[in-house]
Amino acid sequence: MKMSHYSAKKRKLDKHAQDNLYFDSYADVNIHEEMIADTIRTNTYRLGILRNRKAMEGKVVLDVGAGTGVLSIFCAQAGARKVYAVEASSIVEQAVRIVKLNSMEDRVEVIKGTLETVDLPEQVDVIVSEWMGYALLHESMLNSVIFARDKWLKPGGLILPDKAELFIAPINDLVVEDRLNFWSTVKSQYGVDMSSMTDFAKKCIMNRDITVNLVTVEDVLSHPSKFADLDLYTVTMENLRSVRGGFRCECFGSSSINAFCVWFAVTFAGEDKPLVLSTSPFSPETHWKQAVLYLDEAVDVMQDTKVEGRINMYPSEESARHICIHVDYTVGEHKTKSKTFSIPDGYSDCL
Repeated sequence: MKMSHYSAKKRKLDKHAQDNLYFDSYADVNIHEEMIADTIRTNTYRLGILRNRKAMEGKVVLDVGAGTGVLSIFCAQAGARKVYAVEASSIVEQAVRIVKLNSMEDRVEVIKGTLETVDLPEQVDVIVSEWMGYALLHESMLNSVIFARDKWLKPGGLILPDKAELFIAPINDLVVEDRLNFWSTVKSQYGVDMSSMTDFAKKCIMNRDITVNLVTVEDVLSHPSKFADLDLYTVTMENLRSVRGGFRCECFGSSSINAFCVWFAVTFAGEDKPLVLSTSPFSPETHWKQAVLYLDEAVDVMQDTKVEGRINMYPSEESARHICIHVDYTVGEHKTKSKTFSIPDGYSDCL
């Protein structure tokens, strides 16, 4: 999944305009190159599908948001009798070519349209989808997967992946520390005191944006705390209006917390053991990276300092596809603080 940047002034767009912006962003080669080149993502999906070969053989599969059709072809390779590859963006034209190039036209049918508007000729045994966005829910297609499950999946059918988990941990972003300290070094370099820029820089950097960055293991200050589970067999669209939970962490040692880090993992059920695709800082890098939430002020901590609170993820009022994250947090004996974050896009505003 990708994050889009729009130059439009902040305004509330109707759902049709939101959808057009979303699907247009998938018409370009760059995002598909990024996703296919993400070997952790693509190989995990391939293995997750092939490990369910017995559930696939001779069965009907629906690929929600098929993109270039690679997951649909994996399903056909795993023995699916028929795969309906549903894709709303114009990349669907390339999917048709790729299916033909791989001689899969007899088993993979590419359908252009949104999942909510297409009419399939039959119920399906399996739903597969790579629906996850940044911080799991930003620009995600989970609503479409839920719609597909309720309308098209046979009772007892299989969903891949079938479980999602969300995690949070406090971090010390050393790059931000260096950037803020930079202004105090200018005088020694050039003879001009620019230390007054530090507060301005802090406001610009430690703002209300959800920043998508790679977080190094060294920056993470505690074991992760899981704050939410989503079971794709039971989760409802109403549930997605507020995905929330509590968290509690104990710091590893003396440091300074200047941000929280949020990431997700999804699980593919299998006959032997589940297969997990994790976007954790402790796991190999994926194109999702991690979502970083900067505090207004850094807070010093020591070994075993408790960091606890509650986190709530919900759709922006301006664009249902865009996520807002609200965090109430307490560090040690400090007073509880709150902050609300959103991914900058030119029109969505969670404040």
